[in-house]
Amino acid sequence: MCLKMKLFNALIILFTYLILLCLIYFLHVKYLHVDVVFYSVIFDSLLSGLLVMLIIKYGSNFIIFNNFEKIQLIIICLLLGYSIAISIPTVIDRSLSFYILEKIKQRGGGIQQSRFEEIFTKEYVKEHRLVDVRLTEQQKSGTVKIENGCVKLTSRGEAIAAFSRFFRQNMLPKQRLLMDSYSDVLTDPFRDSEKDSDYKCQ
Repeated sequence: MCLKMKLFNALIILFTYLILLCLIYFLHVKYLHVDVVFYSVIFDSLLSGLLVMLIIKYGSNFIIFNNFEKIQLIIICLLLGYSIAISIPTVIDRSLSFYILEKIKQRGGGIQQSRFEEIFTKEYVKEHRLVDVRLTEQQKSGTVKIENGCVKLTSRGEAIAAFSRFFRQNMLPKQRLLMDSYSDVLTDPFRDSEKDSDYKCQ
């Protein structure tokens, strides 16, 4: 009986956390400033976790949990919030895949395959203000700085870029399906890029 009560109350806690997270997130995006979507949802999930922690601490129904179980419940709530932050608002905000689906719907349900490169270069970047959004995210993350119109890596940015490059070249699939054939081209996308360019900072 005690185990059933604990499970039931644990589900109540998780449900309460989800309700709080949805409510706080809605109020946040509706009425407050947001610098970076992912960071704002993480903040919302932490705030929801804090409120749930107070509910667990002072709620009479939750005295059946010992301190270790209470900590576990808070950790589960925070992990759930982190998963939601990545899986829903952040993915929808950043995902090219969602953009493709929304663009096809906008254009009546079908787009010529040969025109997708044109859509990405002429519409996607402009419609989603892609450059502004990504540079804002990187500045807020501390990975780049902008000085006199030049975007430069910080020491943190250098480290992350080095790790990303290493992982891409060594840990991404060597045989990845791209349309009708398998290729390793995405393990080194700069392979065919121009080595000399006129957009480097002087």
